[in-house]
Amino acid sequence: MKRIHFIAIGGSAMHNLAIALHKKGFHVTGSDDEVFEPSYSRLQKHGLLPHATGWHPEKINGDIDAVILGMHARPDNPELQKARKLGLKVYSYPEYLYEQTKNKTRVVIAGSHGKTTITSMLLHVYKTLGRQFDFMVGAQIKGFDTMVQLSDDADIAVFEGDEYLSSPIDRRPKFLWYQPHIALITGIAWDHINVFPTIEAYNHQFELFAQTIQPGGKLFYYSDDPVLSGIADRLMSVRAIPYTEIRAATKGGQTVVNVKGREFSLKIFGKHNLQNLSGALHVAKETGIDEKDFWEAMQSFEGASRRLQVLAGNKDSTIFYDFAHAPSKVRATVSAVKEQFPWRKLIALLELHTFSSLNKDFLPQYKNSLCPADEAILFFNPQVVAHKKLPEITPDDVRRAFGDNSLRVINDTAELKDFLSHLKLSGSNLLIMSSGNLGGLDIPSCATGLII
Repeated sequence: MKRIHFIAIGGSAMHNLAIALHKKGFHVTGSDDEVFEPSYSRLQKHGLLPHATGWHPEKINGDIDAVILGMHARPDNPELQKARKLGLKVYSYPEYLYEQTKNKTRVVIAGSHGKTTITSMLLHVYKTLGRQFDFMVGAQIKGFDTMVQLSDDADIAVFEGDEYLSSPIDRRPKFLWYQPHIALITGIAWDHINVFPTIEAYNHQFELFAQTIQPGGKLFYYSDDPVLSGIADRLMSVRAIPYTEIRAATKGGQTVVNVKGREFSLKIFGKHNLQNLSGALHVAKETGIDEKDFWEAMQSFEGASRRLQVLAGNKDSTIFYDFAHAPSKVRATVSAVKEQFPWRKLIALLELHTFSSLNKDFLPQYKNSLCPADEAILFFNPQVVAHKKLPEITPDDVRRAFGDNSLRVINDTAELKDFLSHLKLSGSNLLIMSSGNLGGLDIPSCATGLII
């Protein structure tokens, strides 16, 4: 039995990996100075919740086979220092995922947008068709208990490839660890300005990722992205295959795909999802899935959590909740909802929450991103700006950056709650986009109250 200790076990990816290893039969322990829901309940359910919060160097001893270090920990963490003193092997979680799957065929889905959705599509197809597989995905998917699964039986591992840092002591992007045999990149749009201060530095990470594809492997990439096209042209020992969006029609608010004379009705929509579908289909076929079986399975796919998730609705109004936060994601998500329901008024509410989105130098990247909406509201919390130690931003700064002097900007939670409570949605859709929590509001409850 392998003994694994997690430093910062409460993280979104970390607690899922801990549960996956526990299910595989490993002896798992962990520590954290704070554990929030849903991590708390999930760890508690499997007997993995630390008995006390905080860091406890006495937990670290020579019997531990490996330590996995999460991003939430600091480089001077006392448990990390003890592990190093004892000469224990310290992994980042992407490094350990590779360690667990190095004898399998690895599929990695990367890109600035859409990677969670494409990974979720593939997992849904494999599960529906009864295929054994390991995986890691960055969102909860209906029908899956955890976001990580590791086994001894699967011959394939499908990972969402994140370009953010691996750990506090490993400043490389996570996706550089996986060394895929099959890779897909959805598109590149500058993000994570705190780590990659220039567009060039950010783009370069995807070139490095493409270079980690195993010799003889394949890279699928979105054909209309000029940066990706350049990366593909420079690859030497990898076959690069472009793709574009699937052709589809909209009938009564539903997306319909015609494949060899047969219509398949889907529960997802939008141009960006038609691109995602095309990428997922290419990878599925490359891993032995028949095209007809792919479309059969996709008819029941409802999307990943907070990816155009329907919170509430009736015959003439729907409230969508989406994780969109980067400019390209916001632009694509707003356009998708408006194009799918052109006869309804679209009210778009966006929260700026990430380091990049609250940075004055990055804000102009959002210019015109909310334009497809009939009414746009932007929320940011000044306390979050201060917590991230960023320069103060004002509502006027935001309006200038978005190129809309009439944009309603709210920076007070009470005002936001009041705005939502008086919102009239008859004949309208409300799209809520946030990677945060809108100042602590209970969004699902608010949404239910808005639909009559």
